[in-house]
Amino acid sequence: MSDENIQLVDYYIRMNWHKLSRMYNNKAMEYGLTISTGYILLIIDKEGTPSTQLGPKMGMEPTSLSRTLKSMEDAGLIYRKQADGDYRKVLVFLTEKGVELRKLTKSTILEFNEKLKIRVSPAKLKSFYEVMKTIDTMVEKELNAHKNKKQFY
Repeated sequence: MSDENIQLVDYYIRMNWHKLSRMYNNKAMEYGLTISTGYILLIIDKEGTPSTQLGPKMGMEPTSLSRTLKSMEDAGLIYRKQADGDYRKVLVFLTEKGVELRKLTKSTILEFNEKLKIRVSPAKLKSFYEVMKTIDTMVEKELNAHKNKKQFY
């Protein structure tokens, strides 16, 4: 990679995301999970989470999410139930096994974050979060502009 690419924000985000993903996937494999299943375990509420909310929270396409949820259901980590009063809405719940693996997932992530906090000052972390929020806002605007552009064809 040339020196000019090293100064691109995208380069660092992509490089570090791939490394983080590999690190978490390696840890997740010890429990028969993937990084995606681990994150889904973390975002399912005790009262159930509508399956339609999981995709946007995860940044997953519906087909990938459906496959992941099916494999989680087959593994006994989740179950689905129609919402009371609204049979169009399907809620996803954790099983006891899912709750146990959620605890392991959460402790793994918290442990890594604690290691980061030891090495990175609160001021630098605050700046990092601010930059990431700015990037998120900019990317969202670009995606919406692209989406709106496509609708006119």
